Amino acid sequence: MRSNPYETDLDRNPANYQPLTPLAHLERAALIHPEHTAIIHGRLRVSYREFLERSRRLANALAALGIAKGDTVSVMLSNTPAMLEAHHGVPMTGAVLHSINTRLDAEAIAFQLDHAESKVLIVDREFSAVVATALARAQVQPVVIDYDDSEYPDSAPFPKGERIGSQDYEAFVQSAAADFTRTLPHDEWDSISLNYTSGTTGNPKGVVYHHRGAALMGYANVIASGMGRHPVYLWTLPMFHCNGWCFPWTLGVVGGTHVCLRWVRAKAMYDAIADHGVTHLCGAPIVMSTLLNADEADKRDFPQTVSFNTAAAPPPEAVLAGMADAGFEVVHLYGLTETYGPAVVNEWKAEWNALDRAARTSKKARQGVRYPVLEDLTVMNPETMEKTPADGETIGEVMFRGNIVMKGYLKNPAASAEAFRGGWFHSGDLGVMHPDGYLQLKDRSKDIIISGGENISSIEVEDALYKHPAILAAAVVAKPDDKWGETPCAFVEVRPGHSLTEADVIAHCRSLLAHFKCPRTVIFHEVPKTSTGKIQKYLLRDEAKALGS
Repeated sequence: MRSNPYETDLDRNPANYQPLTPLAHLERAALIHPEHTAIIHGRLRVSYREFLERSRRLANALAALGIAKGDTVSVMLSNTPAMLEAHHGVPMTGAVLHSINTRLDAEAIAFQLDHAESKVLIVDREFSAVVATALARAQVQPVVIDYDDSEYPDSAPFPKGERIGSQDYEAFVQSAAADFTRTLPHDEWDSISLNYTSGTTGNPKGVVYHHRGAALMGYANVIASGMGRHPVYLWTLPMFHCNGWCFPWTLGVVGGTHVCLRWVRAKAMYDAIADHGVTHLCGAPIVMSTLLNADEADKRDFPQTVSFNTAAAPPPEAVLAGMADAGFEVVHLYGLTETYGPAVVNEWKAEWNALDRAARTSKKARQGVRYPVLEDLTVMNPETMEKTPADGETIGEVMFRGNIVMKGYLKNPAASAEAFRGGWFHSGDLGVMHPDGYLQLKDRSKDIIISGGENISSIEVEDALYKHPAILAAAVVAKPDDKWGETPCAFVEVRPGHSLTEADVIAHCRSLLAHFKCPRTVIFHEVPKTSTGKIQKYLLRDEAKALGS
């Protein structure tokens, strides 16, 4: 048999093959732009040279504690320089970074620390009280390091908590030399971070990322967000959420500036955008609402157009128009914790601007096409694993395949096997594929409402609700019904200064939807959301169920 000349004497070697890692992004930026500002935090300015040096000091200090490959370093930090340093210093040692949701209660934190087998825990003093309670409940006993933010504002709504650690973060970092030489990853499949899912039912699952995926997300985020050289990125998205959609690693690709923001407040956002020339930010729809509904005294004018990446439900046309008027260009994304954050982008085509409003709205309602580094995105029948027709109507499960899909769930082989059944990642989301290859979500599989044998998409009903100018937030879930099995129940949050009745809401929906899809019940109160702005439908399902049939 003839040998393949393209496979003969053309082996991998260190000269032509190196494992991908996002740590290389920071190293390159520090080499090329050493004095360029990498981090802005209050009065603090950190250059790329200093950013790399501090990350290496952190790695050296952790290594002195015995931290190495296979260990977990947990952090409970706000969007501060320490969080950015942790994203680089921790994986430099070969260890895995576990970022804890800062809104969690002590029980959930204790579970994560034990499940992750945390060896070190870095804690912002803002969260020391809840973490102290969690540590008292946890089985593990990590080395605890206090982060005392020098830029913690005097005007903060609550003071710093007590010190609970054995060491101070700044002293810990400064105790080590800046000569740490990164030799890892030996394999780009090495784990880099651990992120826990929301855990709306039972304990959350630990999603594991690898160096390859995180590195590729750096390039993909630059492309999807339209970042040029030296962008200025405002941290309105929590860095604990999917590692901040991998943007802590992304900005090094283009020598960007991180503008830290401890709390998402309208005045602080407008001041940062105007004072620092912010060009990009990410956030849930609630961040858009905060900007648009800000007091006039808190708003600032700025000359640049700011790119706003948002996920979750497509923003209503009125919100998009309001954001455009305020100087923001909204980019709609979709993804999951298991896909390193956003893996789908509604890539807007210039010719769509000429469409009438209804047609534009229809285009904007779609989640979009796969990220540049996602190999495949499709909609399938989850039972037969056959692709559904790309007709914009046939509903199936959204599935992903590629290098920005998680390694799997930590210590949960059964859940990993189920998620990867058939060689695809099963998202649990239901959607349709349009003829032009654009994906549109229809619902989570558990959020489809089956009324009288008819399937009702809660997203479709929510889209109709958001078209009412008096509705600030809305969510639709199934309510048990003796006759129909289930009927739509709407939870509505009314804009300040407006009033609505149940009859108003139902009439509005009937003007846009088939009557059987319209809510039979409307509840008025604040719609509960997670710390990342996602609506907590499981709470609303419980409330609707309690109403009875």
